[in-house]
Amino acid sequence: MTLKDQVIKDVIRKLIKGEDYRIEIVNLIDAEFLQFAIDYFKKIVDAKLKNENITVDWYKQEFLNPNLSSNEIAISSGLNKKTITNMYNTAKREIVIEASNEHYAALYKSIKELTEIERELDLKLTIKFREVSVNLNISESLIVINTLAVKRSELRGGLWSTAGKSVEKYLMFTLCKIYNVPDEHYNQTRIPESMREVDFYLINDSKFYRCEVKLMGKGNPESADAIFARESSILIADKLSDLNKKQAEQLNCEWVELRSKDGYKRFSTVLEKLGIPHRQFNGNIDKKLNSIFQKMFI
Repeated sequence: MTLKDQVIKDVIRKLIKGEDYRIEIVNLIDAEFLQFAIDYFKKIVDAKLKNENITVDWYKQEFLNPNLSSNEIAISSGLNKKTITNMYNTAKREIVIEASNEHYAALYKSIKELTEIERELDLKLTIKFREVSVNLNISESLIVINTLAVKRSELRGGLWSTAGKSVEKYLMFTLCKIYNVPDEHYNQTRIPESMREVDFYLINDSKFYRCEVKLMGKGNPESADAIFARESSILIADKLSDLNKKQAEQLNCEWVELRSKDGYKRFSTVLEKLGIPHRQFNGNIDKKLNSIFQKMFI
């Protein structure tokens, strides 16, 4: 099982049990960031030792090297590819490299000016690896700190934005399996190609019921408005405000609020209303989830 699979499984378990899933995303961000930091520090030690006898900007020579990937170059310059794409409306390699070099030059200049003003401040970062240590002066240390901050921000934005998309279909499959819905009533390969952009469909004969999963927080009517505008039949959410629920009921959209007490159990009521075959479940939810996950995540 991959780290991503483990996180998806943990998020679904939290959602089904009505608990806050966000800590799982935070844990994933921490794990990926710490691994990046360790690998980055190892590269700094290697680069610094390799260039200890030269006077040029060793950091630029090693970490903005055109032979590296464009994403590595961008992060090392203090930017990320998403920012560059927004600035230049493209993520072409040559544009990323050019923008990264321009930004690094501006950053280097700003740090140099700052250190000249703040002469009483001294900062030295020492990195030791396998009994070999290197010392970074204040300018080098600030560049490294800035790069770590940029990487953390990139990870946070990317993982939060993709977490929901990664979980949606697995969550729906899990709900269907909890209630032993026959495969033909949620087999997504039966969905016409023109309808495949939707999160999930429940199927009853020739009827396709559009399901949307939104792990939005309470009091976010804008997100719900977008869902209702698409005429969804079912809304599965982490939290729903009273307004969200009222909107859904007025538009004949069934809803399930997972964070409420035994919230997932409302899914059986939805299945009943839509005429989707299923079996009631009143057993131990942890055991049921373990059984489902053993087959879903191999």
